[in-house]
Amino acid sequence: MQKLEQPTRCDRRGNATNILKKADRMKTVAAAALLLLILPSAAHTQAGPPPGFSIKDIPAPAQPGAIPLYNGVAPGSDPAAQPEQWQDMMGEVAVRNVTVPTLTPFLPPKGKATGAAVIVAPGGAYLMSSMQNEGWPIARWFAAHGVAAFVLKYRLDPTPRDTAGFMNALGERFGGAAARAGAGAPNITQPLAVADGKAAMELVRSRAAEWHIDPKRVGFVGFSAGAMTAMQVTLANDPATRPDFLGYIYGPMEPQAVPADAPPMFAAIASDDGLFGRSGFAVVRSWQEAGKPVELHFYERGGHGFGMGKAGTTSAQWRDSFLDWMTMRGLLKAKQ
Repeated sequence: MQKLEQPTRCDRRGNATNILKKADRMKTVAAAALLLLILPSAAHTQAGPPPGFSIKDIPAPAQPGAIPLYNGVAPGSDPAAQPEQWQDMMGEVAVRNVTVPTLTPFLPPKGKATGAAVIVAPGGAYLMSSMQNEGWPIARWFAAHGVAAFVLKYRLDPTPRDTAGFMNALGERFGGAAARAGAGAPNITQPLAVADGKAAMELVRSRAAEWHIDPKRVGFVGFSAGAMTAMQVTLANDPATRPDFLGYIYGPMEPQAVPADAPPMFAAIASDDGLFGRSGFAVVRSWQEAGKPVELHFYERGGHGFGMGKAGTTSAQWRDSFLDWMTMRGLLKAKQ
């Protein structure tokens, strides 16, 4: 019988190296897949990272009127040790390593204001904030329709500054979540983001007269991780910072403990959402069981991260539906 040769020490090291390289490639593919979920403009049909896959640092864009949420250094942050990092991610502007949270107002044209307001929280897995896809354009649209909007740049989990390190962090966080359709993403949170959301609510209400808004008609609209932040601010036991209405856009659908004084909720998600589209609607049932108003829009197509709405799908109607819902609830009645 032929004797089988044992692999040499060199062979074992070589095999281990190959395994590690393969694992790194898998992490990159997983991270790219998540970016494709978050940044729909980068969508493609090939497996793995898209052609021309790129992330590059860019100068911080102008943010006229951005208001720091705290006097001095934000509690729990160190801007000197962790400078903010703006990037072009496959054509979408995003920010990482936020330590100076801000609120940027987008006010309606004179004579068009309804007195209603929304805080807009972009998503990005708490590792980035997709300001271009889920921030500024959303706020401009609300302002054009008479609703004062305020984009929240909230604090995130720190990530390595180099692209490879960031991609590893992204891949480790979500791994194969997209492939495990229906299982959803890991249960993640960021307490500093929630603190920033509450501070934003306080700031808007404290300056309501200056911005010509009704402090009893201030809502919170969040996307993905921003939706998680909006939800946690809403459910916090703090009536002073609780929004008057909640826009919950492709957030996790898990059940929640809904308090008796919870505000009405508008929820929107797509059936083909790779993270949360097949996990049911337990959060909607939670609102129903608490006897609180809730409206759900479940679109056939749109994916995760459709932002303003994916062109060619009914997900693009969520904004008009949201305004119709606000009108039905009397939220757009012009301030007297």
